[in-house]
Amino acid sequence: MQTILSVENLSKVYASGFRALKHINLEIRRGEIFALLGPNGAGKTTLISIICGIVNASEGSVHVAGHDILTDYRAARSLIGLVPQELTTDAFETVWATVSFSRGLFGKPKNPAYVERVLRDLSLWEKRDSKIITLSGGMKRRVLIAKALAHEPQILFLDEPTAGVDVELRRDMWRLVRGLQSSGVTIILTTHYIDEAEEMADRIGVINGGEIMLVEDKAVLMHKLGRKQLTLQLEAPLAAIPPALAGWNLELAKGGNELTYTYDAESEHNDIITLLKDLNDAGIGFKDLQTTQSSLEDIFVSLVGKESAAAANTAASAEERKGQVAGR
Repeated sequence: MQTILSVENLSKVYASGFRALKHINLEIRRGEIFALLGPNGAGKTTLISIICGIVNASEGSVHVAGHDILTDYRAARSLIGLVPQELTTDAFETVWATVSFSRGLFGKPKNPAYVERVLRDLSLWEKRDSKIITLSGGMKRRVLIAKALAHEPQILFLDEPTAGVDVELRRDMWRLVRGLQSSGVTIILTTHYIDEAEEMADRIGVINGGEIMLVEDKAVLMHKLGRKQLTLQLEAPLAAIPPALAGWNLELAKGGNELTYTYDAESEHNDIITLLKDLNDAGIGFKDLQTTQSSLEDIFVSLVGKESAAAANTAASAEERKGQVAGR
């Protein structure tokens, strides 16, 4: 598949000495949905800001459809739409005016029919004459998306687009994303809702501490790193796992009434058959069993560590915000 966005050896060091990005290399395929996952302060927003020309890199290069983001900025930036995390809109403009103005900023000719379609797709048509200051937070988020789409970009960045929004907007958002992808638009999203990445993305990238830890097709990632679990509901509780079963990765749960076997996703099914035979030989009966496979969230936590995934890196986030202000 053709590459539409190429990031090579990209680094960012702020004036304080904080290194937000460390030699990032990344290629995004045309027409894919790419999810970039990482804990707060990992460098996601800094990376997006550099690609979009908001923050200057310390080292490296970015090319958008062959256009260098520095030497051919206008051509490169015209291909990108950005939906930022923060709700930054022209409070006293109407929805129609601000979306139309965003289109004009990129030199696009007026196209009322296109603007109308975007507003209708985002359930904003009835609010087209409303001033943005009068809208709810969810509606303001929709306006940001409409502004990002106004100039018909080939790449759309969604930086935490559904954080703190209602279920209806999330549903509208992902329906729109699927429609955009089918029309050839490349979608790059960051999200704390890992279930969204698991549902929507074609490929997954994980960033932590300013470094790309992996980039993989979602299905391949789930297959490689996913774990499966077989849970047996026992006919009679066990006080301990018999020595004859010590070679298996077994754990007792629920007061000895459940026995859990965790194994690699690539293990052969014959392993389970052998286990069941060994259980029978040990005189352990069960009345029910079920299998589950680890989710993308489980894989993410195992990669970046529980503390990193759960806790915000306040200092790093503060440096990113400072850098974005300075780069504007």
